[in-house]
Amino acid sequence: MQIILLEKVVKLGNLGDVIRVKDGFARNFLIPQRKARRATDAAIKEFEAKRAELEQIAAQKFAAAQVVGEKLTGAVLKLSQKAGVDGRLFGSVGSADIAAELAKQHATTIEKTQVRMPLGPIKTIGEYVISVVLHTDVVIDLNVVIVGETS
Repeated sequence: MQIILLEKVVKLGNLGDVIRVKDGFARNFLIPQRKARRATDAAIKEFEAKRAELEQIAAQKFAAAQVVGEKLTGAVLKLSQKAGVDGRLFGSVGSADIAAELAKQHATTIEKTQVRMPLGPIKTIGEYVISVVLHTDVVIDLNVVIVGETS
């Protein structure tokens, strides 16, 4: 299916690119998320008329992500979880826990889908580095310290 991108999409293209993707990817993800439209002649003409407005919105999102990124750069997120004597947690710390703790400690709202944990959920106490993707061009490395608490 031919689509026109309405914003920058990782590994696909930039705003305004007309590309070909699989039908299911376009119908089930890109179009419902308002990241793309079908590339019909009418849609391309309408896009060209709105191009400046869409570029301005993209620039505002990028600037907002940079502000949050500067705020979080070098920050250390400290979480306290119940753990056994061997350092293993009762349960695990996932991306939703990290997003909630960021909202509480740093007054920053991010979605759990923006938290990238390369090794999966954290299951032991210690210090970890995770990535927070605020924008396709703004990725922050965040230090997370998991401290065990005894009951």
